[in-house]
Amino acid sequence: MTLPAIGTVRAAFPEARITVLANQMVAGLFFTHPWVDEVLIYDRKGAHKGVGGRLRLAKELRQHDFDLAVLLPDSFDGALIAWLARVPRRLGNRSDGRGILLTHAFPLALQPKGVHQSENYLAMLAHFGIIAGKQRQLLFTTDAEDLAMAGRLAEGGIAAGDFLLGVNPGATYGSAKRWYPERFAAVARELASAWGAKIVITGGPGETVIAADIERELAGSCINMAGKTSVRELMALVKRCNFFVTNDSGPMHLAAAFEVPLVAIFGSTDHTTTYPLAPNAVIIRQTVDCSPCMKRECPTDHRCMTAVTPEAVVEAAKKLLSRVTG
Repeated sequence: MTLPAIGTVRAAFPEARITVLANQMVAGLFFTHPWVDEVLIYDRKGAHKGVGGRLRLAKELRQHDFDLAVLLPDSFDGALIAWLARVPRRLGNRSDGRGILLTHAFPLALQPKGVHQSENYLAMLAHFGIIAGKQRQLLFTTDAEDLAMAGRLAEGGIAAGDFLLGVNPGATYGSAKRWYPERFAAVARELASAWGAKIVITGGPGETVIAADIERELAGSCINMAGKTSVRELMALVKRCNFFVTNDSGPMHLAAAFEVPLVAIFGSTDHTTTYPLAPNAVIIRQTVDCSPCMKRECPTDHRCMTAVTPEAVVEAAKKLLSRVTG
């Protein structure tokens, strides 16, 4: 969701050296990206943990002699690090009590409400005169990464010309965002039959149990890659998919950035601010009185997810693919 903002900064400052500071989980997204010259890792659980770690990181950043820090996440921590690093211009939203740490604070009253998060970032940049037209949300993999993933899929019986259906049942924020394994399996079974597709299950290390449940439901007629890919490998895998069925999650945004047609299932989260930025994406959700609650765990009966049926997802997927290929 930060990519349109990063693209805007690149377009506005074509000769600048742009460095992205990101945590270990997402830093890999920006490797080899044409908008980014360098990626620094914020290791908040290791080298940069605690007060001493923050000071160590600030010292590391000072050595780069940055002219401007563009702070996209609304965190006090990010503003504090930029301040400690003595970056002379520190630009970001006025939020979380961090206004005093910013030289250019975007007032809360001017921050747009009810729009996609990427629009908030662009509005903040525009307020300070950084405008370069609408930038698409794009990610890139290398030819070597694509070939390596093709080889791994071939070992599982998936050839280059096969229609590949990606199923992503996880969501790291919490179980409230997750649809049910048996329903993902039912959708995958139906779509694979209708499209003559091969099935691949994606997910991170914390989602292997859910993925295994789907694999069992499908009686092994799939490749389970959950917990078996790095960020870069996951990017290549999602890019290879011809269609993607997913919860609201990081892989959903990867599929959108690679313009893979997708159906995204939303429940506890706000679809108006985090929907997939792609023309060939459909959101499935049911309006219930307590959604979006934005909670990690459902305190009641998970009605926002139980109300979403496999039949609704299958119908939406078939309609979308028909329109895309039509």
